[in-house]
Amino acid sequence: MDKNIRAYICTGCGIGEALDIEALSEVVSGEMSTECKTHEALCSAAGRAMIDGDINEGVNTVVIGACSPRVMQDEFNFGDDKISVRANLRENVVWCAGEDADAEYVQEQAADYMRMACTQADKTELPEAFQLESINKRILVMGGGIAGLTAALEAADAGYEVEIVEKSDALGGKAVNWRKQLPTRAPWNDLEEPSIGDLIKQVESHSNIVVKTGTEVARISGEPGEYLATFKASGTKSEWDAPAKVGVDEQDLIDKGEMEDPNAGLQHYMAANEAGEKFGSVVLATGWIPADVSGYEHLGHGKIANVVTNAQFEAMASKGKITRPSDGKPVESVAFIQSPGGEEDDKDFPYCNSVTSLVALKQAMFVREDNPEAKAYVLYQHMRTPGQMELFYKTAQNDDGIFLTKATVTGVEDKGDGSLMVAARNTLLNEDLLLDVDMVVLAAGMVPTTHDEATINLAYRQGPAFLDLELFDGYADSNFICFPYETRRTGVYACGGVRKATTMEETVDDATGAALKAIQCIESVDRGVAVHPRSGDKTYPEFFFQRCTQCKRCTEECPFGALDDDEKGTPKPNYTRCRRCGTCMGACPERIIGFKDYNVDMIGSMIKAIEVPDDDDDKLRILALVCENDAYPALDMAAMRRHKLNNLVRFISVRCLGSVNMVWIKDALSSGMDGVVLLGCKFGDDYQCHFVKGSELADRRMENIGETLGSLGLEPERVAVRQVAITDYDTIPEVINEFVEEIIELGPNPFKGF
Repeated sequence: MDKNIRAYICTGCGIGEALDIEALSEVVSGEMSTECKTHEALCSAAGRAMIDGDINEGVNTVVIGACSPRVMQDEFNFGDDKISVRANLRENVVWCAGEDADAEYVQEQAADYMRMACTQADKTELPEAFQLESINKRILVMGGGIAGLTAALEAADAGYEVEIVEKSDALGGKAVNWRKQLPTRAPWNDLEEPSIGDLIKQVESHSNIVVKTGTEVARISGEPGEYLATFKASGTKSEWDAPAKVGVDEQDLIDKGEMEDPNAGLQHYMAANEAGEKFGSVVLATGWIPADVSGYEHLGHGKIANVVTNAQFEAMASKGKITRPSDGKPVESVAFIQSPGGEEDDKDFPYCNSVTSLVALKQAMFVREDNPEAKAYVLYQHMRTPGQMELFYKTAQNDDGIFLTKATVTGVEDKGDGSLMVAARNTLLNEDLLLDVDMVVLAAGMVPTTHDEATINLAYRQGPAFLDLELFDGYADSNFICFPYETRRTGVYACGGVRKATTMEETVDDATGAALKAIQCIESVDRGVAVHPRSGDKTYPEFFFQRCTQCKRCTEECPFGALDDDEKGTPKPNYTRCRRCGTCMGACPERIIGFKDYNVDMIGSMIKAIEVPDDDDDKLRILALVCENDAYPALDMAAMRRHKLNNLVRFISVRCLGSVNMVWIKDALSSGMDGVVLLGCKFGDDYQCHFVKGSELADRRMENIGETLGSLGLEPERVAVRQVAITDYDTIPEVINEFVEEIIELGPNPFKGF
């Protein structure tokens, strides 16, 4: 489009009092060759009317110098056919200046933000939504337990066609073997009759739901809106059951024709197989399996017949009165062991949680139902009964036949007559215990089915499952806190035991959320916009493939598996898998990947637009590339609290630190800037990155550029990555000021003025 750019500077919210607005306008109109107007409140009706009047006369690109781009978004939205760019003069300049700020420094800071905004407007192009040639709106639900049935029913009631694939011969999952279920309503005291039967009937009679039992997903290819799934009978082998993992070096040999691709026939098979069906999105509800507790030898599971897991005990209870496995004798006493004990005094069994605590209480009540004289002992390190379930816990406490105590179990012995001796110490009574019981039940935790198996069987370049699931102990999740139900594969939404340990009531809520996400994904794809977290974004990465060297960095580093390889080994984008984080852009050494409104040239040009004084050693210039998800909001909130931020720093918002191309660091330092700091989300075990691993990738890349700087005679300490949570608004000034002090100690960039 032919741009007609106009800039507007707001003098409200203290901006006019802190800045020389006339001088700032002259920077825009003179240096940037852009007509500039001012108004006392651009967000007011009068301010908006002024801008709308100019738009009616032909202005199509608007630069707003006012408040943060995170606020007043509706007020400064001028339509999809107009470009709007914001310069953050309020939060990034005026509100964080401090009462003792040097007016000259503050004015220079504001001028740089206007220069950058005008440059950004000049480099921005209007995006066109990516549209699939055709879209399928059917939803595939994998798993026919409570989670899968609920998700299917919710989506079907919303008008979508759903297909449930269940590998067993009947629907219901583990719930069909329940004698009773935990309470789901007030007063939260009594166990309830299982509701799974009614749920199955609703699903089987629903006109929008197709059910396939005794069936597994063999493979899923494609992308949201046009997935192709093939199926197989449960327990049968498919040539796609164990696809070969191809390393980077092996892939290079495959690309050169020097090695046969072990998965070469996959796409042809998927396209030709008559059993293939098309779907728009997938709900993963494959549940959990009991954790293996046989490794705790002192507890006897697998060796002593009357030591069973909670899952085994549940199945026994569903068949009638509970009897000892060894001789069929009705039980009169049962010990429910929640923690392995031994040397691990304060630990629970792996994958134990609030659900296993509640199940122990429920099963203790089964023992009392069968025999009013029977005794149930619950030995635990941690008893978790959150929320309303505390009332259920009190019901168990008030039962004279249920004994609960914190204890370390040191051993279980078979007495020879079928009965067992349980030894425990460190109890709440500060006494050692010897319990003579008929059975012992071990609280085996709930291991997600994705822990050891691909389960979803995706035909993706990055492999058949999800990357780095060890961060979540195998749970299929993308960002547990910010984006529940989402996995690391766009269009695939997890719920129930495969996502986290849940009670039945929690599973219903979980499944409803996953169904809504699956629907949202389909409708976003239909409109040609991104899903979470950049929901509604029309942009997508565009590749200049003529310069692609097939280095594979974009495919390897994409957190969401959005890139496959074509027949020549060139990256093949699947745009509806993409979440628009820009990690591929940051990874590309050839700089051939970019978005209409966010690309290497744009940010590089904005960096070069910053004025770097070369005649004043006190006026250092430090660039901060700031993640828009956590760090930038933290900066805004710091300014709202009037925390002082060093005015030598210039902030540029980026989609994710994973999108930061190292050429921006070189641009900054070669232009004379004295230091560069990247402010991004926390990474590691407690990571908070909205795009999974952007901060971690940036940190790794910065290590490499540090070596490059050293070879050029620049101190590696001039560049750094700092982790910032969205809640760090009170401490982020200290983080920034510490880095500035480090740069001051190093002194000016020796390349300044060259």
